[in-house]
Amino acid sequence: MKLARILATGLISLGAMSAYAQNISFGIIATDSASAQRERWEPFFRDMEKKTGLKIQSFYAPDYAGVIEAMRFNKIQVAWYGNKAAMDAVDRANGEVFAQLMYADGSFGYHALLITHKDSPYKTLDDVIANGKNINFGIGDPNSTSGFLVPSYYIFAQRNIEARNTFKTVRNASHGANIQATLAKQIDVATNNTEDMGKLESAKPDLFNQLRVIWKSPLIPSDPFVWRKDLDPAVKTKINGGFRESNNDQLIPIRQLELFKDRRKVEGDDKLSAAEKTKQLADIDQQLAALKK
Repeated sequence: MKLARILATGLISLGAMSAYAQNISFGIIATDSASAQRERWEPFFRDMEKKTGLKIQSFYAPDYAGVIEAMRFNKIQVAWYGNKAAMDAVDRANGEVFAQLMYADGSFGYHALLITHKDSPYKTLDDVIANGKNINFGIGDPNSTSGFLVPSYYIFAQRNIEARNTFKTVRNASHGANIQATLAKQIDVATNNTEDMGKLESAKPDLFNQLRVIWKSPLIPSDPFVWRKDLDPAVKTKINGGFRESNNDQLIPIRQLELFKDRRKVEGDDKLSAAEKTKQLADIDQQLAALKK
């Protein structure tokens, strides 16, 4: 399994450490169905147990918020998140970024996408925006980086439009569900990312070839791993040996995107008084400036 091989690199060095079994609950966000996620992650967890001596309990929720809340209430101690979900975990769930996923080619980033069926008349982003009232649109989980935040900023906020006001219908779903719905022509256009589309191309090239990519975002930092700040330092040492080190600074570009999106929304809000708009914009600008320090 590629994911297990990628992430387990370096864990062998931990084999000489204590085999004292401690239970750690590891959360996985819902980029696909729970069954699909189990198939991808369980081999990695078994490898991780062998190399660290820890007992790993996996946790799968039906949405991103479920994993964030589980960390907030200490039902899980470690999790794989997208960048936006990680930001919420850091801000609300006592989380701390400690590592970053590395892809098989050695890269540390991916792209958000807009996809449609190859038979679709929509071939460009301009086509999609121009024909929005005829389009059933699939967007990601509200806590998804590539499925929601990045397209919300680069596609909608920069045009001063809202997805809900642009399309015939808008539905939130996981990356996997959006792929399936696009293949079945239940939705016309959907957000996705190069990681999930890459998995589809490797596993089911016939289905991959039925889809068309019509928009690609700037590079997004690859997904972070987050643990609770109060996790036992000895356990942190065992876990951290097998990952590429990272920290909360990885989330700065995502925080900037979120604030830029908020700024566009305030600028276009005609219901705000001039004084209130000035105040809110100044607050956002202050937060943006603090991120540059």
